[in-house]
Amino acid sequence: MKLHCILLACLGFAAGAFECIRAEERNAWPLMVQQLDASGGITSTAAVGPLFFQKAMPEGDLMSGFRPFYLTRTQAAGRITNASALYPFYFYRGDDESYAWSILNLVNRSGLQPGASPKLQTANAEKFAVWPFYFSQQTGDPATSYRGLMPVAGSIKNFLGYDRIRWTLFPLYTEVDKHDAHTVLAPWPFLSFTSGAEQGFALWPLFGWRDRPGKFQSRYALWPLIWNHTQAPAPDAPAGTEPSRQIGALPFYAREQGPGMINENFLWPFFGYTERTTPYRYHETRYLWPFLVQGHGDDRRVNRWGPFYTHSTIKGTDKTWIAWPLWRQTKWQADGLAQTQTELLFFLYSALVQRSLRNSAAAPAKKVHVWPLLSAWDNGAGRRQYQFPSPLEALFPNNETVRQSWTPLFALYRYDQRAPGDIRASLFWDAITWTRDDTRSLSAFNLGPILSVQTDSHQQRIALGHGLIGLSRTPGTRAWRLFWLDFSHTSTEHNPAAAR
Repeated sequence: MKLHCILLACLGFAAGAFECIRAEERNAWPLMVQQLDASGGITSTAAVGPLFFQKAMPEGDLMSGFRPFYLTRTQAAGRITNASALYPFYFYRGDDESYAWSILNLVNRSGLQPGASPKLQTANAEKFAVWPFYFSQQTGDPATSYRGLMPVAGSIKNFLGYDRIRWTLFPLYTEVDKHDAHTVLAPWPFLSFTSGAEQGFALWPLFGWRDRPGKFQSRYALWPLIWNHTQAPAPDAPAGTEPSRQIGALPFYAREQGPGMINENFLWPFFGYTERTTPYRYHETRYLWPFLVQGHGDDRRVNRWGPFYTHSTIKGTDKTWIAWPLWRQTKWQADGLAQTQTELLFFLYSALVQRSLRNSAAAPAKKVHVWPLLSAWDNGAGRRQYQFPSPLEALFPNNETVRQSWTPLFALYRYDQRAPGDIRASLFWDAITWTRDDTRSLSAFNLGPILSVQTDSHQQRIALGHGLIGLSRTPGTRAWRLFWLDFSHTSTEHNPAAAR
């Protein structure tokens, strides 16, 4: 059983993708639909179809909101750990120590929660950015704090691989620092002067040069057509290792040569070859790249006749394309599983199958999307889920916020089998539901609050108006009893008076 749980987790079966089966249901659709556990505790509530909802998560958190306008995930202690509004317009993430929020990934803020540990307070910063106009980071230390307003003036540190970027009336004047090299661009990107650990000058795009003694030499002309770069061996390279060199005069010729490797192109990028001997052996020939490519080596092989057929095996990952981009299949092994993914036009049809490498007799786990009509999951151990239609699961397969905010809005039909004989199906956002639990001899049908039919080992019940009027009888009796105003939906096991 543990193996099947691993398969289920790897395939991304989300408990939040569908409502789980419960021991009892209170269906007053569209006002309210509640799922209860065997002890009578409410596990989920939905109102106005899928719009308003609240449900308990497996980890003990509480998810609630008004889809798709607002969602929150709250810990038992009351702290909100996730929130979103019209996702991806706004989202919030937080824990006991830190938080971050964003508006369209353009307005971003992050920092520490009140009461965060002193160690984090010295190592982390309060950051705020309105991209691409304003940037701020405050750590309490002038050496790591900064503010900048584009294009007026300011600075930003540890950004885009640079130690510091400073500007005044950008692009008229800019300074960048990286690895003890200081470059002035006035104006960017046309004139640049480099000093410090590196020396250089550029009049872009006509020509430029940059040298770092013992590290590299770089030259270009008519960028990006002509270049000549030399890279010194790494400090830990064996003695006598030759430097790497790249030269090019596009579109006629380009060459890259380093220790154990040469890559040469003619009429770039159409014709060329690669010959490598270290750290692995590999030879590749290209004709009218990217259409015709032939390569073979120690742990890889490429046979491409694009766009009609491509087959490659690289480090154990086997890929096949037929009539690109029509059909693709990828096979690989990871975490004790043999995995096969098949795709038709990227996402119109996709199927992921996982098989155990340790137990060949175990049933495979499967996840299938037929966009935008159907999503189906099967963990191979009796757990199955289906949804129709399903326009988002194939496009955002690992995005839990999309699954909670948007997926239920499209779920006209949902089916959830937690185990054989333990099933719940719903139609039109729980307006019509059907439940079966063989372990409790329970079956139930609900047509919103209009009609409910329930049978278990203690009672048979037919109710109209959510219990306004109906019939019930107990096992072993042949007569039906008429009842009025019985809204409890409680079996005779819990309500002995109902048998009288």
